[in-house]
Amino acid sequence: MVPTFSGRLQTRLLGLVLIGLPWTLLMSPVLAPLAGGIGPMLRIGLVTWAATLGLGLVVWEPLYHLLMQFRWEKDWPALFFILEAVPEGAVVGWLLTTFGPGASWSVFLLLFAGTWLVVLGSLQGPLRVLFLRWRFRGGRVI
Repeated sequence: MVPTFSGRLQTRLLGLVLIGLPWTLLMSPVLAPLAGGIGPMLRIGLVTWAATLGLGLVVWEPLYHLLMQFRWEKDWPALFFILEAVPEGAVVGWLLTTFGPGASWSVFLLLFAGTWLVVLGSLQGPLRVLFLRWRFRGGRVI
């Protein structure tokens, strides 16, 4: 079954809330020495998470859904899921390093790439087991 627009939004929200947020909170103490302490790192992590979630729901998912309409099967190949991280990471990284709480690109890339891979891996594996009917309902969880 092809994910519906509603399903894509719900999947992104579910992945980033259930997997991305805990991962960000777990990685913040690990990356704290690179960011000047736990406080600045938590701020960087949470701003990155919120920007990724907000821009994803408002900008990226509608754009990806529009682009999928030009594909005959109306779905992404698996490689495209991985490549989505490039434009999303560039925009969020630029916003964070320019207007955000003072993150360096290295700290941002470690946090963003790690979170992206963990969320993607979870959506492609364990969450499919927990939500057996997810794919058959067009990606909708609710």
